[in-house]
Amino acid sequence: MITLSSLTKQFGDATAVDAIDLEIADGEFFSMLGPSGCGKTTTLRMIAGFEEPTSGRIELAGEDVTWTSPRRRNVNMVFQNYALFPHMNVRENVEFGLRIKKLGKAEAKERIERMVAAVRMEGFEDRHPAQLSGGQQQRVALARALVNQPAALLLDEPLGALDLKLRKEMQLELKSIQQQTGTTFVYVTHDQEEALTMSDRVAVMNGGKVEQAADPRTLYQRPDSAFVADFIGTSNLMTIPTGQRAGEDIRIALPAASPNGEVTITVRPEKIKVVASEPADGSYARGTVLENVYLGSMTQLIVEIRSGERLIVHQLNDEDGREPLAPGAAVILAWSAEHSYVIPEKGPQ
Repeated sequence: MITLSSLTKQFGDATAVDAIDLEIADGEFFSMLGPSGCGKTTTLRMIAGFEEPTSGRIELAGEDVTWTSPRRRNVNMVFQNYALFPHMNVRENVEFGLRIKKLGKAEAKERIERMVAAVRMEGFEDRHPAQLSGGQQQRVALARALVNQPAALLLDEPLGALDLKLRKEMQLELKSIQQQTGTTFVYVTHDQEEALTMSDRVAVMNGGKVEQAADPRTLYQRPDSAFVADFIGTSNLMTIPTGQRAGEDIRIALPAASPNGEVTITVRPEKIKVVASEPADGSYARGTVLENVYLGSMTQLIVEIRSGERLIVHQLNDEDGREPLAPGAAVILAWSAEHSYVIPEKGPQ
C-alpha cells in the first residue's frame, strides 16, 4: 500500500529522515517507534503530504504521490488533539468529510451509521465534543477519518492525551477497529509497549534511520542492534571479549553458531533465574542484590555481579509465600546458552 524509497528530509543542515526504505502492506497495522527527534513524525507528515521530502519517493497503492498535494492523496490523519469541531455533534463531525465529497444522502447515512457502530458510539450521535470523555472523542475522530474509506489512516500519537488505563483500553479498541475495517494503519508512537500491543510490524527509528523493521516478537527476541535491544523492553547488554567469558564467579556460554571474537549479547530479564548452585552447563554469574522493586505480577531485582556489571532479573510473584530477596543478599544467576542472543554486526538502513 505504501512504499518509501530513499526518503530524506533535511531542515537546513539537520537531517531529520535519512534515506529510509520501507514497504507497508495493504491492511497492515504498521507502527513507527522511536525516541523524540528520531524522524518518525516527519516521515508520517511526508506520507500525508504535509512535509515535502528533500529527496526520495513516496508511492501509495503503486502511484507516485511524492509531490501530490495532501487533499489529493487517499489518506487521512488523526492527531493527538482530535481536532473535532466543537459546534458540531457526533453525527455532524463524522459526516463532515462526506459533505465535502458531496456523497449521496442514502450512502452517507449508511456509512455514518456503520462507522459510529464500528467505534461503539451508538446512542451518542447528538452529543457535542464537550459532552464526551477523551476516549469517546478519540473514537469520533477515528470514525470521521475512516468514513471516507481512505487507503491508509495515519495516526500521530493519538492516545498521548489519555490517562494510562484509558490508553491501554484504546490500544485494544484501535486494533479491533483496524481489523474490522481492514484499513492500513500507520501509527507513530514513542511508547514501545503500545507499538508491540497493536502492530503487525514495527519500524524502530533512531537518528533519522530505520534500525529494524519486523514483527513485535522478532524485535524483542532477535534485535538487529544494541539500540533496538535496549529500546524494546528491558535488556541486559554485555560485551564478551573472546566469544565467551569465564572466571571463578562467572561463565557466559553462547549459542553454538556464535562468531569468534568480541560480540555484544543481550539477555532478557525474564530468562535469568536465581539458583541455589552453579549449573553444570549454560551461563551463571555470582552477584549481590542491590535493589528489589515490587511490580505487581513480578519483582524486579537489580543484581551487581562480581565483574561490576549490573543485571536486571524479573521474577514472577506467586502464592508460595516466598519472601523477596533483600538488598545485600548473595545470589547465583543462571540462564541457558540460547538466551544469550548475539546482536548481529550490522547497522541501520
